[in-house]
Amino acid sequence: MSFTKIQNIPTPEEFIAKIPMSPELTEVKAKRDAELKDIIEGKDKRFVLIVGPCSASDEDAVLDYTSRLAKLNDKVKEKLFIIPRIYTNKPRTNGDGYKGMLHQPDPTKGTNILAGIEKLREMHIKSIRETHLTAADEMLYPENYAFLYDILSYVAIGARSVENQQHRLVSSGIDVPVGMKNPTSGDFNVMLNSVYAAQSSHIFLYRDAEVSTHGNPLTHAIIRGYVNKHGKTQPNYHYEDLELLADMYYKKGVLNPFVIVDVNHANSGKKFYEQPRIVKEVLHSRTMNKTINDLIRGVMIESFIEEGNQKTDGGVYGKSITDACLGWNDTEELILEIADRV
Repeated sequence: MSFTKIQNIPTPEEFIAKIPMSPELTEVKAKRDAELKDIIEGKDKRFVLIVGPCSASDEDAVLDYTSRLAKLNDKVKEKLFIIPRIYTNKPRTNGDGYKGMLHQPDPTKGTNILAGIEKLREMHIKSIRETHLTAADEMLYPENYAFLYDILSYVAIGARSVENQQHRLVSSGIDVPVGMKNPTSGDFNVMLNSVYAAQSSHIFLYRDAEVSTHGNPLTHAIIRGYVNKHGKTQPNYHYEDLELLADMYYKKGVLNPFVIVDVNHANSGKKFYEQPRIVKEVLHSRTMNKTINDLIRGVMIESFIEEGNQKTDGGVYGKSITDACLGWNDTEELILEIADRV
């Protein structure tokens, strides 16, 4: 094997003991988790909004952003359940580029995974302490979920990971909602197979042990558009797409039918400014069909303080260094409109 050890990484238990959640924040998370569970099970009719930057690369800007969300949440919390996106792992299509805070705690410097795990735990905990909003992160590496399991209220599985067996099996042992995105091919059946697998019990190897899981009934689907054989992005949020997905979802027999529409990525053709228009179309489709209304229960929006994106060393505070995002002013206006319409 051509692996060269760079440094040892402490166990998740050691990290959690070193950078713990306080009892108060653990209680905040438990309350949030219970509320979100009720929403997915249909007992609470609030609309879910997962919103935040494409990548959490700058702690100060991320905490500024989540603090703004918390103030806005006070105005809309009767209608919306807001989950900040604090994504610390970033998949790269060809392997190049910034891979997230886990790899690079300072995006202008080299890789230091030990420092990255410490920094991302600290950032997530600071955000909860300052806002009482527990966050979502992407599970890019299933074995690393153990470093954050006590912090996150939502886990996303990306389009490039959704077909992976280990992602499905680990999701079956997670206690909070897991959103499975459709693959980059756009195949709804692949996505629903992943949801079904994660809702089922399994026995498998995880980290250094043989483990069993009971299944995660809160696993559900996220549609994010797709790329066709010519490499062109195609949306899957239109009325006909939602109608087809609803038919497939109910025929599959999965628990708690619940779908979130990611309004950026291939659904917007990576044109961040299209996100408000797409959200409004999705909300309109819900009004036209009760089945769609019952199934489509949230949206995911990529948003930061400044709109657009920049290079890693761009230096603009609160501007994405990965995918382009909606700016704060447009985000605030959109969230208030969503609350008025749901």
